[in-house]
Amino acid sequence: MARILITSALPYINGVKHLGNLAGSMLPADVWARFKRAQGHEVLYICATDEHGTPAELAAAAAGQDVAAYCDEQHEVQRRAGEAFALSYDWFGRSSRRPNRELTQHFAKVLEENGFIEERVDQMVYSIDDGRFLPDRYVEGTCPHCGYEKARGDQCDNCGRLLDPVDLKDPYSAISGSKNLEVRDTRHLYLLQTKLADRIRSFVDARDWPSLAKSIAYKHLDEGLIDRGITRDLKWGVPVVGPDGGPRPGLEGKVFYVWFDAPIEYIGATVEWSEATGGDWKRWWRTDEGADDVRYVQFMGKDNVAFHAVSFPATLLGSGEPWKTVDTLKAFNWLNWYGGKFSTSQGRGVFMDQALELAPSDVWRWHLTAYGPEGSDAAFTFEQFQSTTNKDLADVLGNFVNRILRFTESRFEGVVPDAGQPGPVEARLAAGLKAGVAEATAAFEAMEFRKAAQAVRAVWVLGNEYLQEAAPWTALKTDPERAAVGVRTGLNLVALFARLAAPFMPEAAAKMAAAVGSDELSWPGADEAFLDRLPRGQAVSAPEVLFRKIEDEQVADWTARFGGAES
Repeated sequence: MARILITSALPYINGVKHLGNLAGSMLPADVWARFKRAQGHEVLYICATDEHGTPAELAAAAAGQDVAAYCDEQHEVQRRAGEAFALSYDWFGRSSRRPNRELTQHFAKVLEENGFIEERVDQMVYSIDDGRFLPDRYVEGTCPHCGYEKARGDQCDNCGRLLDPVDLKDPYSAISGSKNLEVRDTRHLYLLQTKLADRIRSFVDARDWPSLAKSIAYKHLDEGLIDRGITRDLKWGVPVVGPDGGPRPGLEGKVFYVWFDAPIEYIGATVEWSEATGGDWKRWWRTDEGADDVRYVQFMGKDNVAFHAVSFPATLLGSGEPWKTVDTLKAFNWLNWYGGKFSTSQGRGVFMDQALELAPSDVWRWHLTAYGPEGSDAAFTFEQFQSTTNKDLADVLGNFVNRILRFTESRFEGVVPDAGQPGPVEARLAAGLKAGVAEATAAFEAMEFRKAAQAVRAVWVLGNEYLQEAAPWTALKTDPERAAVGVRTGLNLVALFARLAAPFMPEAAAKMAAAVGSDELSWPGADEAFLDRLPRGQAVSAPEVLFRKIEDEQVADWTARFGGAES
């Protein structure tokens, strides 16, 4: 079995994440981690809160809290939200903890020793009214490339171009809104990505990444890499230090840029995991300590690709040390809110804690994976959520489970029947199941989540079609043995459906398996004999309704509460 390291993009600590954040990083990472664990592989799934930089400072100020206290509180909020959605992190760390601080300072030191970091006198935006230099995200304005009027100083969310605050047109302070700005000299450290451009291109060339991530990586390489400032004038972050570990002369009071230290937290969080559990973090991250045989997979939204395809590899490659670099970078498009954008800062859309007031986590997990923003941007609407929940889960899967188990309880004493032999109908079903499981497995292996979900749903449909054809409730009147075969086959299908559903819907899958007296949730192999695995005579019992239909009145209430097309 393989060893697989999985990381998902770190959630900013500026409030509970919305469904777009969940669909574009953390959830697919979890679904794939569960799939790989269910195949028997050794998986380490790492995530953490991203606690440094402008978002944390601004959010803390808006909440009237000290930034450290705010981050303490919000880390727990994020942890609980992930737990409520059954995100199966092996460790959920914090970028403000000691391991990340020490590693960030270490990488800066060795990069500078290798000639890839230098001090420069830079020009930065200074807010006269705020009395401070404004780091990139503290400056907003109009994008010089596409004209988007709410571009941030580091990146335009509309066109995806990386920016410098001095490039913005009509800039203003994100703190006060003041336009009383001027550009002043200040000293900062720069990562010389231009010196590493050929190595980064070779690195990208050698990797078989899905098309979205690879195209974004090449876009930035083809446009030409720039040397990137990696320090900021902030009070909160990993401090820049000199050779003696104290403040660095000329750079006193400066901290590292969040996009320099946040990816390093993948390693830092693994160190946290090792210190808490006794695990060996080096065998996952150091190729001289056994990480050569690790497959490293990153999940993220498309706006994060540039940093993970260029800047983080530049850090690892430029260090000259034997660090494990990413093998597969899986990027997702944006999940939009009724055609507009979800927004944490503006409170637009449905957020993770609110979502669970409306429907169970499994229902959301299915919808956001099966209809997520994979091949292109996707628009979330309550009407579509209602339709997919009712058709896929209530009608196709839930109805099948309820129907066969209720019938078994009422007519077969609640046990797996022993009588009868399978015939041509079961043979055709077995062939269809083999093809369906193989298709779902191949889609999962390719990290094509929508295709995997469609293949799994198609297997559920096969089961419903079989039950309609076998019709044990009709056969019972004239051929009890034939009815017994239909029931036994149907109960074994419930066990198979649970195994296929487990990566998507772990809680519902466990209930389905338990209903037929099983605890097996391993991922099925296409060549298994699916239809006679349950012990004959084993007791079964119908669970409570697995999936309740969403009514029109509920959709109307939700739209009134959260807004829809007009928001």
